[in-house]
Amino acid sequence: MLTKSTITTMLPVTNRKRAGHFYADTLGLRPTGASPDGTLYFEAGAGIIGLRTADAGTQSRGTALSFEVEDLETEMLALQYMGVKFQDFDGEGLRTVNHIADFGAERAAWFVDTEGNTLCLHQTRLDV
Repeated sequence: MLTKSTITTMLPVTNRKRAGHFYADTLGLRPTGASPDGTLYFEAGAGIIGLRTADAGTQSRGTALSFEVEDLETEMLALQYMGVKFQDFDGEGLRTVNHIADFGAERAAWFVDTEGNTLCLHQTRLDV
């Protein structure tokens, strides 16, 4: 039953207006409206992202959502041009080079939205 359902990812934000600008203007997602409680919605591929006001500290430090992309470097360059800063890691099990973690058949890069939620660009490589 649920395998064909559209998924809405709800992200906690402390400032809906600031977050809304980030998701629309920086990430380029299309706003689709707001609910009576003020939650802002954005179209994201086959899913939806909802930005709901929450207390500071409720944001996800782990990956809250991941965008599947065809060309990781191209997407990263476009987002960097818009001011997105990608994270680097050098720890047990996770190391990035030029902001990219390479897992063989998969690659990923992480950044944080204006509210502190960790987001990911993910690429599955078919050539490996």
